[in-house]
Amino acid sequence: MAGNTLGKVFQITTFGESHGVSIGGIVDGVPAGLQIDPEDIQRDLDRRRPGASEITTPRKEDDKVVIMSGVLPETSGKLISTGTPIGFKLDNKDAKSEDYSHLKSTYRPSHADYTYDAKYGLRDIRGGGRASARETACRVVGGAIARQLLKTTDSVEISAYVERVQDISTPFPPAFFSREVVDATAVRCPSSDVASRMIQRIETVRDEGDTVGGAIVVVAKNVPAGWGEPVFDKLHADLAKALMSIPAVKALEIGAGFSGTLMKGSVHNDEFVTGKRNGAKIETSSNRSGGIQGGISNGEEISIRIGFKPVATIRKTQNTVTREGDEIKLSGKGRHDPCVLPRAIPIVEAMVALVLADHSLRHRTSRL
Repeated sequence: MAGNTLGKVFQITTFGESHGVSIGGIVDGVPAGLQIDPEDIQRDLDRRRPGASEITTPRKEDDKVVIMSGVLPETSGKLISTGTPIGFKLDNKDAKSEDYSHLKSTYRPSHADYTYDAKYGLRDIRGGGRASARETACRVVGGAIARQLLKTTDSVEISAYVERVQDISTPFPPAFFSREVVDATAVRCPSSDVASRMIQRIETVRDEGDTVGGAIVVVAKNVPAGWGEPVFDKLHADLAKALMSIPAVKALEIGAGFSGTLMKGSVHNDEFVTGKRNGAKIETSSNRSGGIQGGISNGEEISIRIGFKPVATIRKTQNTVTREGDEIKLSGKGRHDPCVLPRAIPIVEAMVALVLADHSLRHRTSRL
């Protein structure tokens, strides 16, 4: 009941804090016999890890995952799932807890400092504790396993990219881009011209001691029609919950999203046509539904836009209060991302993979 587990059949539970000894998790529900590539998991972690570029936090963590259970080694160097819970951990090696000593009785504006105190009556000030984005490394591990399952069983592919940094945006509609194209720039935007302007904006904001937000687009292709459960476990509802659980996420659109509210039904409706792609019998001529209708996948690409707020911890002086309610001035310290979007790409992909893997397995019980 504590909210640390996601999924019904394919489940992930995470544990640990930003400055604890380690973080980790348990992935349960992985069918026996799945070949798991640990190097593939590590590649996803390397995309998320801090200190990877000049526009991310300078904290240095190798993020080498140690898988402790639920698998057997193969001579190829890969692992084979046994059907039992897969336990893993990542050690914290570059925590600087002294950077947070000034927050012992002070709340950062728009941070989880106050709300954790209001809920539990105490909080781990070291790097934000459980509220830290450090926890998302565990999600990336689980998501990498989920993605390998989806690729094996259904050829599903998932790709995310930075669409917008503050008011600097790509000119094209949401689309699927290969990882090579996305990772070609430090900001993970598939347009090199737009990416250079994004990087310049992030560097300017960083030098000012401030932060900036933006939007990420994620697209999943080759998702079969029929995934999703009525009524409260609709596919888009589970995707929204998973993605909104990512730190700093404040908005989400599926398909046409808010722009669809400006259309008439005759414009918004995705008309059905005879299938020609991927051997499908039925397709739609447009995809304003974002690949989901009635809470169930329709076989088209699932397209989602996610809005990220600016990071709460900034070096500029702001007004706040102490735990006793005294008004004071506060300037942020420590190592923080000026913009979370580039490192959030593998996290977004992981959360989508976790939900789709869960619904893939659940769908297999839908009918004889």
